[in-house]
Amino acid sequence: MEKIIAALENCQALFLDTAPIIYYVEDNPRYFSIVEPLFEKIDDGSLNIVTSPITLAECLIFPYRIQSEILKKAFYDLITQGKNTRFVLTNDIIAQQAAKLRSQYNLSLADALQISTAIVSKCDSFLTNDIDLKRVQEIKIIVIDDWL
Repeated sequence: MEKIIAALENCQALFLDTAPIIYYVEDNPRYFSIVEPLFEKIDDGSLNIVTSPITLAECLIFPYRIQSEILKKAFYDLITQGKNTRFVLTNDIIAQQAAKLRSQYNLSLADALQISTAIVSKCDSFLTNDIDLKRVQEIKIIVIDDWL
């Protein structure tokens, strides 16, 4: 799916929300072909990504549920130590930005923290599969389902 790559043409730093990572790591039959070229660009160094502890926590729910050490390690390694990946911890600046976004857009705390992390980390775009986040104007929101 080269369309999503074209949408990221001028993107220097991309925040990866939880869904794209799950689709990639778990080889999701519907979405893998869409996200695979993205991860190839990350691996070849032409795209840098940002992730957060919220991404990690959300991605680890299923591996903990099924007690899969292999899947836990795959998510942990990709999110916290992946090639061309910056794992950004939540801090007071991100928290303040999240409060502002929550008040303005009525976002969940997790979504507000994710988008705030992207903004504070100077990401150009935010990749998700949550269409409700498109109402946020402070950063370009890219929704995977738009590319199906």
